[in-house]
Amino acid sequence: MSHNTFGHLFRVTTWGESHGPALGCVVDGCPPGIRFKLADIQAQLDRRKPGQSRFVTQRREPDEVRILSGVLPDGEDGSLLTTGTPISMLVENVDQRSKDYGDIARQYRPGHADYTYDMKYGVRDHRGGGRSSARETAARVAAGALARLVVPGLTVRGALVAMGSVEINRANWNWDFVESGDNPFFTPDPASVPTFSDYLDSIRKNGSSVGALIEVVAEGVPAGLGAPIYGKLDAEIAAGLMSINAVKGVEIGDGFATARMTGEENADEMRSANEGPARFLSNHAGGILGGISTGQPVIARFAVKPTSSILTPRQSVDQDGRDVDVTTKGRHDPCVGIRAVPIGEAMVACAIADHYLRHRGQTGRI
Repeated sequence: MSHNTFGHLFRVTTWGESHGPALGCVVDGCPPGIRFKLADIQAQLDRRKPGQSRFVTQRREPDEVRILSGVLPDGEDGSLLTTGTPISMLVENVDQRSKDYGDIARQYRPGHADYTYDMKYGVRDHRGGGRSSARETAARVAAGALARLVVPGLTVRGALVAMGSVEINRANWNWDFVESGDNPFFTPDPASVPTFSDYLDSIRKNGSSVGALIEVVAEGVPAGLGAPIYGKLDAEIAAGLMSINAVKGVEIGDGFATARMTGEENADEMRSANEGPARFLSNHAGGILGGISTGQPVIARFAVKPTSSILTPRQSVDQDGRDVDVTTKGRHDPCVGIRAVPIGEAMVACAIADHYLRHRGQTGRI
């Protein structure tokens, strides 16, 4: 299988399967001299790991990360220092239940990658989807934790803004609440928690699933990152987000809403600043114009479809071409969009870090 690597200068290769002994990534191109602690990586993995509430899969994985190369101890406080060589990180799988998938070893689950993998490779790992499982994204989150450290002053935060037909009230937006201990949804609206809870409880008890809309905001992005035409920052952010399992749509800034705007409404007007770059009066473009960052917050949203692993029998076929009804057993997220929040943050952080290094290499300016 090819195409397991993304990025140009900040280059990430992920490896491993859902029910294999471990998964991980190799980050090549991380600059030397970045000081961090293992806890900085683990904190991001802890936000993504399963089993943290009744609203996500009950697979119990500690997702403890090990760094195998590319760093040196730096002091007695547990700090590490990047050396500029490839950084390899590993996360073990400890709670696989491959037997849950025995019944569908020769059946194609509707909505999954089973059929397309078989058509392409002539073989597939039916145990949890193998490489197509969202379990692979743990490695991306580990890489994204490093990417956040590459760009000085960069902050990348995500939030769930809609679940199925239920949306947050954006007037209640509170970034501090997103990471609150009594918020299992990464929602920025405290009032939405009981609504989301009741809604998803009904979905979960019916053995069904629902999709979600995630918003990621990157602040501290310097102006000038990206490239015209084929290296647009927004295009590569979109590609990274679209590579996440179950993502079916991406928009930058106001995105599809701009199709209903006039030119006067959509234009991000500017005024001179007393010092420094121009001052923007709005940010409909999501911090990117002509594929290049403006210095404003970069804003991206992505839509996550409902997981196809549901208890309701669905019509399909098996490897012999016979009609079958498929019911997916096992432990699955009733809304995979919840745990997609830190994954989306990671992909945005990786894209920005990559473009930061490319910009510095091409122009010598930051």
